[in-house]
Amino acid sequence: MTDSPATRSDREAVITVRGLRNQFGPQVVHDNLDLDVWKGEVLGIVGGSGTGKSVLLRTIVGLNRPAAGSINVLGSDVLHGSREERLRAEKQWGVAFQDGALFSSLTVLQNVEAPMREHLKLSASLMKALGELKISLVGLPQLACGKLPSELSGGMRKRASLARALALDPAIVFLDEPTAGLDPIGAAAYDELINELKRSLGLTVFMVTHDLDSLYAICDRIAVLAEKRVLFEGPIEGMTEIDHPWVQEYFTGPRARAAQEKT
Repeated sequence: MTDSPATRSDREAVITVRGLRNQFGPQVVHDNLDLDVWKGEVLGIVGGSGTGKSVLLRTIVGLNRPAAGSINVLGSDVLHGSREERLRAEKQWGVAFQDGALFSSLTVLQNVEAPMREHLKLSASLMKALGELKISLVGLPQLACGKLPSELSGGMRKRASLARALALDPAIVFLDEPTAGLDPIGAAAYDELINELKRSLGLTVFMVTHDLDSLYAICDRIAVLAEKRVLFEGPIEGMTEIDHPWVQEYFTGPRARAAQEKT
């Protein structure tokens, strides 16, 4: 477990979600959902199947338009503000999706350079140097720069996706099931990478995960999605005290006990 974050009164909210409603036809996924994400923390988003964990992430980063509510990221109103205001926020976050979502026809280096080409005015040589730096930062060898995503292992693709998420030196990184599909050794190494990047770069990390090992290893707080909203939030140590069937089953079961013993 990472060091305990400062008390709430000392914290700065970098993401504020209020009254969020996500609806697809007659299906309401979120209703009146509120959430704060504090600067410098790793926040783990958990919940049962169908609670809209990835939908929440995609809504915050603008890939899904909610039916109602407000979202403020680093002082920018990303739903109702101007285009310039939204672009300002977009430059300050990076996203790594579960499957990597890399451009299949581009090399790893070209994938990492893509956000720079879209948002920055840099020379080709500077973009190349910065791209190689990001690739090295996530623990990939330089020979990976020229490879296509199809030539990489699953774990390497996840790291390449993370390198692209770091391309613009973001303040916030969004991770969607980052350790899904990795073996235990690879998942533990990825957790340690996130922890190190958080410390060295001062990142705030918004992480959707079902991986109990990751929750215990690197998360400062947990937000539990249930009943169409954030039902509970707080340090993982307090989750076992919550009187809710899913929370009890998830955080007190044999897998939770095993994960806790590793920390």
